[in-house]
Amino acid sequence: MGSRLLPLVLATAALAAGALGLGGLALWIGLAAVPAAAAAAFVAASDVLEGRPSLLRAVTSGLALALLVLGSAVRENAPAGASPSPLATWALLFALFAYGVPLVVWVFEPVRVPRPAEAQRRLRPAEVDDLLSRAA
Repeated sequence: MGSRLLPLVLATAALAAGALGLGGLALWIGLAAVPAAAAAAFVAASDVLEGRPSLLRAVTSGLALALLVLGSAVRENAPAGASPSPLATWALLFALFAYGVPLVVWVFEPVRVPRPAEAQRRLRPAEVDDLLSRAA
């Protein structure tokens, strides 16, 4: 099983390198994040196919993979010497958000309030007698 944190760390590093103005480094780190993200998405999809409850992780990993590919493609096609397109930065940022969604759901899962079962009303003595006479 691949590491689920590796694509997250690489996407964070690519975003940080892009924010620091190191466009070439951000491109290469983003390209390195794509196979790691693909591996994490494939593992999550196979977990769903095996019947494990990981649908949210599979969907968010697939979405993050698509966003990483988009960000890398936009950054690669930017003119030489020009600042990267904001779309590349936003794609990386939304990929990080997509990787964070399962964590947020996991943190807030215990907050679910269990609904109490409906209270059964007590039978009146006449209803009890009626039920007993039908049973006999």
